[in-house]
Amino acid sequence: MRKILLTFLAGIFMMPAFAAFTGENDTTNTFLDSLEASFQYQTGEIKFGDIGTLQVPKGFRYLDSAQARFVIHDMWGNPGGQGTLGMLVPENMAITNDAWAFIITYDEMGYVKDDDADEINYEEMLEGIQKEEPEINKTRIEAGYDPMYMIGWAAKPYYDADKKVLHWAKEIQFGDSAEVEHTLNYNVRILGRKGVLVLNAVALVHELPDVQANIDPVLSSFTYGEGKKYADFDPDVDEVAAWTIGGLVAGKVLAKAGFFAIILKNIKLIGLGIMALFTGVWKWFKRKTEPPTVRTIGGEENSDTPQA
Repeated sequence: MRKILLTFLAGIFMMPAFAAFTGENDTTNTFLDSLEASFQYQTGEIKFGDIGTLQVPKGFRYLDSAQARFVIHDMWGNPGGQGTLGMLVPENMAITNDAWAFIITYDEMGYVKDDDADEINYEEMLEGIQKEEPEINKTRIEAGYDPMYMIGWAAKPYYDADKKVLHWAKEIQFGDSAEVEHTLNYNVRILGRKGVLVLNAVALVHELPDVQANIDPVLSSFTYGEGKKYADFDPDVDEVAAWTIGGLVAGKVLAKAGFFAIILKNIKLIGLGIMALFTGVWKWFKRKTEPPTVRTIGGEENSDTPQA
């Protein structure tokens, strides 16, 4: 991350017009443009060790784990970010401006049994999650973060038993202001022999149609490695996860650290105070809100995408 910071800071100070900036907006835009230019995006085949391979889908770009952690923690102001394998960003959007993204992680929790998939009452689960919010928010506030409130399912949990893929989406409010647009966390779990690949689309709630329209090409872009697929499970030697489908959705697998799982999409430049010398105290940067339109990145809309 030091290389990234040095690259974009050097770019800013080399700009002839930098010293002449007097407006905060111009300086901010220059700063963000330089930061965006410093990212090293990749396309093509990405290998995650022996876990599997990602073929970056058409219309997307990939940021590696170090850059993804920088975005999640330093730019968006979220706790954690460790264990991230990378992120997929639409190629026609800037991560420093209005881009939503799929954050990729892997949880080697063991083989997740799906026996309970058809027996879960997700409305009762929602009520249970909301009842736990006061305790979770106490922990968040003590750690210096805004409280969060789960408004409801943006897309109800859905399990594709054939593909061994679990979907659900949460509509989240960060902070106590009702004027800030809610955040969307669209979660996908691809079950494997020894754990689950996690895809978490972080967006604003009005971008749900965009995310849903692009789920299928993103899902089809990942392939588990040899012997790592769900069907390769060997009960004689493999560990069974403590959590089933219901546990994954409820977030119990994260126990007390559950508040790290919800990711806020916003640009809060934490730790980049060099610009404060020129522009004063940094503020939250609010993205422009436009009427929602469905953008299918690099392909046709998929009618099989589960709806809310």
